[in-house]
Amino acid sequence: MTQPSSTIKPLLHAACAAFVAERIEAAQAAMLTAQESANSETKSSAGDKYETGRAMAQEERNRNAVQLQQALQLQGELARINPEVVSDAVRPGALVDTSMGCFYISISAGKLTVDGQDYFAVSAAAPVAAALTGKRAGEDVVFNGKKVQIQQVE
Repeated sequence: MTQPSSTIKPLLHAACAAFVAERIEAAQAAMLTAQESANSETKSSAGDKYETGRAMAQEERNRNAVQLQQALQLQGELARINPEVVSDAVRPGALVDTSMGCFYISISAGKLTVDGQDYFAVSAAAPVAAALTGKRAGEDVVFNGKKVQIQQVE
């Protein structure tokens, strides 16, 4: 890690929050579009076509509602993490520098680039996070058949 966690963890946390906000906004917009589509279906002489179109739009709205609920759940998980807390063992909120990359144990947001460095935001339930949980700097774990050294935990 090139920066101390006192500056990088809040930036990573903010990047995760932006990721979640984007997902919430996209799901809400898609739900609105699907609802408008359902509302704009007009009854025609082909009544089945009208009902099918409305049903498809409703299914699309429901799929987007599930995505919205998942995004709101991520937002809740992220809210429970204080990026200012420094940890000496891997747990939610920890920033972990390993021989295979830097991980922010938070939510599953994937690869984030902050100040030119790549980090991976992973949920505590992710296999890599599960393998690292409870470990400290200097310890090794085996992940996917490979030895991974924990270089730093913050």
